[in-house]
Amino acid sequence: MKVLYVASEALPFAASGGLADVAGSLPKAMRTRLVGCRVVLPLYESVPQELRENMTFLTSLSVPVAWRRQYCGVFEAKHNGVIYYLLDNQYYFKRQGMYGHYDDAERFAFFSRAVLEMLPYIGFKPDIIHANDWQSALVPLYYSLFYANREGFEGIKTVLTIHNIQYQGKYGMELMEDVLGLPQEALSMVEFDGCVNFLKAGIEAANRVTTVSPTYAEEILDPWFSWGLDPILQARSWKLQGILNGIDIDGYNPETDPQLWQNYTVDTVAEGKAANKKALQERLGLPVREDVPLIGMVTRLASHKGLDLVKYITDDLMTRDVQFVILGSGEWVYENFFRDLQQKYPEKFCYCFGFVPELARKIYAGADIFLMPSKSEPCGLAQMVASRYGTLPIVRETGGLKDSIIDCGEEGGFGFTFKTYNAGDMLAAIDRALGAYANKGDLALLRQRCMTQDFSWGRSANEYIRMYKAMLKE
Repeated sequence: MKVLYVASEALPFAASGGLADVAGSLPKAMRTRLVGCRVVLPLYESVPQELRENMTFLTSLSVPVAWRRQYCGVFEAKHNGVIYYLLDNQYYFKRQGMYGHYDDAERFAFFSRAVLEMLPYIGFKPDIIHANDWQSALVPLYYSLFYANREGFEGIKTVLTIHNIQYQGKYGMELMEDVLGLPQEALSMVEFDGCVNFLKAGIEAANRVTTVSPTYAEEILDPWFSWGLDPILQARSWKLQGILNGIDIDGYNPETDPQLWQNYTVDTVAEGKAANKKALQERLGLPVREDVPLIGMVTRLASHKGLDLVKYITDDLMTRDVQFVILGSGEWVYENFFRDLQQKYPEKFCYCFGFVPELARKIYAGADIFLMPSKSEPCGLAQMVASRYGTLPIVRETGGLKDSIIDCGEEGGFGFTFKTYNAGDMLAAIDRALGAYANKGDLALLRQRCMTQDFSWGRSANEYIRMYKAMLKE
């Protein structure tokens, strides 16, 4: 079986969020299971020079973009045993930043056509083309309209994965012919609510639609979560499936992580976390106390991350014997609030501005409890990473948080969950976690359970492979 994985970003070449982690890890897990999986993404200006030096130029081709044609260079690279194709067009991709440009619709329409146009030149005909998010959602549509009946393209199945339904690629209807090059008969596939909608087009055209957790697949059928697309998904729920993401358990490994002050295993977790906690407290300017529970958050400062709940209970929480560190940046209202809170409680609260990857790992390892109270969360990786480092997770039961964290009140549980989006319920979950921290026997057991959970990509890859095989039998 051969799979071409289409993504607008992939580690280690280009990254802005969780999609890059997925595209950098899932194909590798498939390769180890004897699936021929290759990845294709744009060749952005930001791709590091050291990676460019190891690329091989394969060919150049001319890609139709509506009524005109554009150059596309095809480069090949290998990383972790996976072949990557990087598509070059300096007009579209030699820019600062991957997204947010005035002509993103044209840029990613070009990318989607180029993915299909390159197939005869690379000696790799996939059985499955797996597109991701709105940036490559036109691939299934272009395939069904222009390529399905061409010689050499027959019999390819298409999959679209929705990583976050909030981002849909919505543009004016005037783009239909002059930019996207779509005939009027495709209007019903692309149009939604008076706009061109890339994600809707992909949902219509793909043979299967997946999301990044089973619970999120159920949630996006509800108007509360769907950002307007619930009627489209409800009508096509037969092809919708949720598969929980994994994490790179080799990259996130407290036994070998070079960013930690002291490495540790499940057998040495108590000593290792104590050493990392002490060093973290020193770095953050917090009193060095081994007995005080340290709560950590690594997050974007956005309202859907549950920060309104955190704002609401912080003064109450600070009456307890705890320390709290937040790393992140985003909406100024939260940045200012947490800066003020640090001045108000300098010995209990620390706000670290921005996203600093090495500090994030030190928080995962040095904190005792990790808080992730999201209003919505398609999958989430931080709760899995924290668990991998033996830090007790507190999450709200939504999306992938619900699917990945089992409450310690249940058999085999290792974390703390709360159901409703309510500050009092979140504080009750925090108090339960503080109670477990105070009981050394409970703490040791929960840390051991956290660190032995299977969050590997292998589990996810097996589910994708089962889905691919079922599709090819249809």
